[in-house]
Amino acid sequence: MSTVNSVRKDYQERIIPALMKTFGYTTPMQAPKLEKIVINQGLGAATADKKLIEVASKELALITGQKPVVRYSKKDISNFKVRKGMPIGVMVTLRRDRMYEFLERLIRIALPRIRDFKGIKSRLDGQGNYTLGIEEQIIFPEINLDSITKIMGMNITFVTTANTDEEAFALLKEFGLPFQKKD
Repeated sequence: MSTVNSVRKDYQERIIPALMKTFGYTTPMQAPKLEKIVINQGLGAATADKKLIEVASKELALITGQKPVVRYSKKDISNFKVRKGMPIGVMVTLRRDRMYEFLERLIRIALPRIRDFKGIKSRLDGQGNYTLGIEEQIIFPEINLDSITKIMGMNITFVTTANTDEEAFALLKEFGLPFQKKD
């Protein structure tokens, strides 16, 4: 729990004043904050292998410390052999302490374990949110390499209260996300 408190303390003592100085906020309440982190695994291959949802759910629970929600298809799509109501993915929404703990582990442990890592792309969605695509779940130390049945990727979305992409980028950069240098 000390890392959670240190990230939150860092946000209060260092990041808010830095953002206030950069963007000219008059009160700390104007500074953007990280609202939630959503981790999503789309499992199209689960239409053929039903066990895949169970495996992905267990792995995501290990990574995040929270039980994932299974997502079901909303309609039939014959080209993908998907029927309405079939499980097609798992997702977790992290807030407060678990969010800060996951952010700390992602930045300090998981991202540096990616092969040939040169930083993450710095394209935000236009509304102050950032989605990071990870191709392999094995970068997280909680995953036992011997028990892996299939390499699966995931999307990690950082939802902020920022009004612009510049504010959100500055916030995430201050948290320590290793963005690539712009050319």
